[in-house]
Amino acid sequence: MSDSEAHEAVARPRTAAGVLFFDEAGRVLLVKPTYKQGWEIPGGYLHPGETPSEGAAREVREEIGITPPIGRLLVADWAPHPAEGDKLLFVFDGGVLPVGERAQIVLDGVEVDQFAFHQVDQIDGVLIPRLARRVHAAIGARTRSKTAYLENGADLGVEG
Repeated sequence: MSDSEAHEAVARPRTAAGVLFFDEAGRVLLVKPTYKQGWEIPGGYLHPGETPSEGAAREVREEIGITPPIGRLLVADWAPHPAEGDKLLFVFDGGVLPVGERAQIVLDGVEVDQFAFHQVDQIDGVLIPRLARRVHAAIGARTRSKTAYLENGADLGVEG
C-alpha cells in the first residue's frame, strides 16, 4: 500500500439494524417514534463493537420490551442520506410473533409510544419512501427465502 492509499478517505457509514415482525394475518409490526413523524420498524443505530444482529435484538428489547429470537438477514441496504451521510442498514426476520409474545410488548415511552400491525398494502402510506422500499424488499426476500442487497432501497437483483 502506498502512502497516498494509506491516507485515502474511506467510508465510515452510520450502521443501523431493524427487525420485521408479523402477526398470523401477515401484517407487519411498526412502531411510532416520539422524536419524529411517521412510523418505523423496531430497530436503530448500532453501538461501537456491536454486530448488526446484536444491535437489532438490543433495539427490540429497548423499544418494545420483548426478546424474541432474531432470524436471518433479509436485506442489506446502502442508503446514504443527504444530511446524515453514508448509511448501511440491515433488516432481519423476526418471524410471526405469537399472541402471548405480543401481549408482553411494553413500549419504552421515551423513543417509542405506539405500535400497531399494518397490512402490507398500507406500508407506503405510513413509512417514508426509502424505508417503505426497504420493507417491501425484505418481505419479498423473506417470501423467497433469500437475502436482498439494495442501494437506496432499490433492489439490484443481487441475492444471497
